[in-house]
Amino acid sequence: MSRFKNQLKTALKLLLTGLALYLVFRKIDTTQLLQLTKSIHWLWLIPAILLFVGSKVFTAFRLNLYFKNIGLNLSESQNWRLYLIGMFYNLFLPGGIGGDGYKVYLLNKEFKTPVKKLIQSALLDRLGGLVAIVFLLFGLFLIVDIQLDFLESQLWNGLMIAGLVVTIPAFWLAQKLFFKDFLPSFWPANVWSFAGQIAQLICAWFILMALGIDENILAYQLVFLLSSIVAVLPLTIGGVGARELVFVYAHAYAGIEETAAVAFSLLFFLISAAVSLVGAFVKADLAGKS
Repeated sequence: MSRFKNQLKTALKLLLTGLALYLVFRKIDTTQLLQLTKSIHWLWLIPAILLFVGSKVFTAFRLNLYFKNIGLNLSESQNWRLYLIGMFYNLFLPGGIGGDGYKVYLLNKEFKTPVKKLIQSALLDRLGGLVAIVFLLFGLFLIVDIQLDFLESQLWNGLMIAGLVVTIPAFWLAQKLFFKDFLPSFWPANVWSFAGQIAQLICAWFILMALGIDENILAYQLVFLLSSIVAVLPLTIGGVGARELVFVYAHAYAGIEETAAVAFSLLFFLISAAVSLVGAFVKADLAGKS
């Protein structure tokens, strides 16, 4: 039954991915997209790839802090290998237990760390990344001119400022109430969260340069952050289609060019997929540690 459920989940994700991509390519000029891909400045993608890898290294550091809070002592090298394997599972084996589930299984099996604590560390790792994204979104919404009337009101600006002020304290309170074991690493973990997300924003800038886009950069980055939230939802394969739909439907309000935005999103996915694929050739190598 479990295998059938996994197969059904995979089939549904494939269906939703196909549907989302169909909607995306109905909305954009595919000839223009093809021309744009032919004019890519490939050298700009080298620092983009390095920054994407750096962003994942930073977030792996964050996860290892949480592991240490529950008495699980992995070297950074071991943790990084495990992180890469988790990325591979998340992207290429979407119908199975997923990257987080695999890490929980493997660490529980090897170190007998309680499953509940491992699940909490994985969940808090996801929440930490989300908090950094939301905080940066509040700031960008104050800066970027979005063509929606209610986003130009004093009330909206006040809410964004309040969000900047409240987000980190609210996360601290939530962690104190529900993840008390991990509170000692609150500040360094958040530093790694922001380092990872800022690295991805700079990565996005290099991808935009590769596409010859040098206007409305902050608007593209704002929509990129919004699409990152949508891509986390387990609806499509690796967020493909869902991320592009956000760009397609946001372009008219954010002042970005939809075909270029879709090209940007696809390039970001290809970088993510290439890095995640490395996890297929990595061994966790956890033996001998306690």
